[in-house]
Amino acid sequence: MVFHDDDALMWVDGRLTPAGQASIPALDHAITVGDGIFEALKIVQGQLFALDRHLRRMERSARGAGVTYPGHDTVAAAAQAVVQANRQLLTGTHDVLRLTLTAGRGHIGSNRIPGAAPTLIAAVTHQTPRGPAGTAITTDWIRNERGALSGLKTTSYMENAMAAARAEAAGVDEVLFANTVGHLCEGFRSNTFLVLDGQLVTPPLSDGPLAGITRELVLEWSPVEQRSVRFAALTEASEIFITSTVSDVMAITALDGRPVGDGAVGPVTAAAQAAFAAGQARGLNP
Repeated sequence: MVFHDDDALMWVDGRLTPAGQASIPALDHAITVGDGIFEALKIVQGQLFALDRHLRRMERSARGAGVTYPGHDTVAAAAQAVVQANRQLLTGTHDVLRLTLTAGRGHIGSNRIPGAAPTLIAAVTHQTPRGPAGTAITTDWIRNERGALSGLKTTSYMENAMAAARAEAAGVDEVLFANTVGHLCEGFRSNTFLVLDGQLVTPPLSDGPLAGITRELVLEWSPVEQRSVRFAALTEASEIFITSTVSDVMAITALDGRPVGDGAVGPVTAAAQAAFAAGQARGLNP
């Protein structure tokens, strides 16, 4: 059963509320200045995938951003409560749970109110599974691998919203970014892997990409070298794929309108896709 977001129940600070009626204060700092963190978890036929890994990353983001983290038990309870409340709607293989933790009520400006209680929100949405292959473009926008938010999954996402609009206008699935020194960083909603001279490689976290959960699992389940890659090396890759919660492992068969390799899912990518599917089949909390 496909549902609209407003059909679902949301969790807002301990209460389940119809999504169309849920609200937080207008002066919550996540609204005024984007001051918050979040996680997006895949739901496989009503079951959360990799919950413990996502909670650990959420705690790291909270610590890095200076947002009070309420503890794994509290966040996990909210996650399970909203999934259980919406179980009859969650029949897909790639539905999504969004966990948002805001810095709480703040000033209209950038300063936080000391001691303000954070706001925890949990919501579900239907996500149509992406196919095994897609396309991408590059951009001259860059990621700052040395910025205060580098490596944190925060609600300050306007740059990503702009990249998503650019992708939609171009009719592609992803936009790939370099960092400040010209190394490949990431996509606006994914991590990037490529095959160079037969070796599967991905940028290290020191080059600024988010520590993606799917990325983390691919590193464990497939032979990958983490090393800096020149952004220009994308044109030399025989294969490229991206990883994310909603795409798992997706081949990029065309970049900037030109085929990658022979324009089909390559053998290294196919092996990574198979390894990820097998890993997920072994258990939903790897």
